[in-house]
Parts: sequence; structure tokens; C-alpha cells
Amino acid sequence: MNAPQRQTRTHLISLFQQQGLHPRGDLGQNFLIDLNLLELIVQEAQLGPDDVVLEVGAGTGGLTTYLSAAAAVVSVEYDPNMYALASLAIAGRDNVTLLNTDALKSKSQIAPVVMDAVRRELAVDPRRKLKLVANLPYHISTPLIANLIASDLPWERMVVTIQWELAERMVAKPRSGDYSALSVFLQAHCRIKTIRKLGPTVFWPKPGVDSAIVQIDPNFEASSQIVNRHEFQSFIRDIFTQRRKRLRGVVANLFKPRLSKSQVDAIFAAMTLHEETRAEELEVKQLVELSNRLQRCLSGETLSTGPDETAP
Repeated sequence: MNAPQRQTRTHLISLFQQQGLHPRGDLGQNFLIDLNLLELIVQEAQLGPDDVVLEVGAGTGGLTTYLSAAAAVVSVEYDPNMYALASLAIAGRDNVTLLNTDALKSKSQIAPVVMDAVRRELAVDPRRKLKLVANLPYHISTPLIANLIASDLPWERMVVTIQWELAERMVAKPRSGDYSALSVFLQAHCRIKTIRKLGPTVFWPKPGVDSAIVQIDPNFEASSQIVNRHEFQSFIRDIFTQRRKRLRGVVANLFKPRLSKSQVDAIFAAMTLHEETRAEELEVKQLVELSNRLQRCLSGETLSTGPDETAP
């Protein structure tokens, strides 16, 4: 097996010139050229022989070669030119499955061919766990992360480079401009840590924004409190489209005619939520509790006047 590819700026410029290629900005092709950062990403992923790594955005295969030195890899590259370069970089590595496809079938679904490849690798040994480790193209970051969390795959960790603005949204707190449905969804399921802020100079070509390496781990204790994960995801998405409106009115309209005004009022009273409360003001655990109470009320359960025992 060849040593990991040293994806420096000089190497990439030479490689692209030889092939008569240019990085495609429309596909988010900004290659990480700081070797120390590539090693940091692999280090933070804590890869072992029982891991299967999903990499999206293989590029020229620089990070892929680092990953395959420690674990089985399913790597996805949409651009046929980059796929060809990555294929050369991983030649002789029989623990790498390289796919030339779009990682997403739609914004709400990972491509079946990708899911199938991951499941085949996981099936090799029941001890295997999935990790997403990638320098993600910016335009695919949010749907890919969200869909992986919502899937039934046994993912154990994500270590990814993403746009700094997205990293800030992931960890945002109530009453901040970055607090959003994405913030709530991720924090209700995961623990999120920003490992390093990255300036444009560590990439080639330089992007016009800062980036970040983030680590995302599942929080099973928190996610187990959600009564219906699909309904919770839809609920927070809907209420945050009207984040500055009074939440009681937003909820009443969303659930009309399935729930009466008095039922909604009773839920808000049980949670001691003020009539002026907005979605953007509530903590994640309060939004989980509100969603749970609404789902239970829809299913005909008797409304409790005390705290929701399943709230995290």
C-alpha cells in the first residue's frame, strides 16, 4: 500500500496542470492543503479496525489515503475528473470503495447506492460502526449531516470541515440570530464541538469564507426522549419558518383542525409558557417537550399538568 498522498498546494497545482483541469467552484472544490490539519481530522476521528468511514467529496484522494490507512472507507465523488484522480491515489487499497455519484438522492435522502455500499461494509462484522469523516463541499453539508442523523445507520462520530457560518448555527443558543431549526434538530440528537476554525489560506483554491473542523457525536440519552423523530423534525422546521411570531398562534394554526384551541392552550399552560413566547426563545429541551406533548395529545393520551417526564 502506498503512503498517504501529500496533498500540498504545489502538488495539486502540478497535478491539475498535467491533467488540464481546473477546480470547479460550483461543486465546492476547495482542497485542504495543510497536512497537519489532515492529520488532525484523522486523529479526532479516532479510527480503528472496526470502523467504516464514509467520506463525501473525495477530491483527488488526499484525505482518502489517510483514512484508508486506519479503516475501511466508502468514498463518494461526484465529479468524473476528480473520481479519476482519486482512483489513481487509492490504487492498491482494497479497503476503499470509491463511488462516482451524487451522495444525495434529494435534500431529504442519501443516495441508495451510497447507503447500500455503507451497509455492505458494516455487514462484514457486527462490531463495525460508521463514521463520517470528510472535507465536505459546502452546498451538501447540511442535508448530508441531517440525513445521516435521521437514518438508521449506526453512526458513531462525524469529523468534518464545513463553512464557519454553519458551525456557528449548529451550536447556536436561543435568542441568537443563528438559532434555527437546524440548531434545535442537531442539539436534540447530538453533542457538537468545534475543533478548529480555519482561514481560507489552508485551502486551494482559497474560499471566500472561513471554515471549521467540527466533531459531532450522538447523544442517545437526549434523542431517546423524542416521542416521534420524524414529527419533531417537521414541527421545528415549521415553527422556525415563523420564529418571531407568537408560538401559541403558530402551533394552533399548524395543528388545526387536529387539535382544538383549548387543547393547545392547556399544553402551553402545563408548560407555563407565556402567550408572548416565540420559537426562537425556547431551549432545545423545551421544544422537545412541546413536540412530545402535542404528539401525545394527538394520540389521545390524557394531558399531564406536570413536567414531561421524557423531556431531556
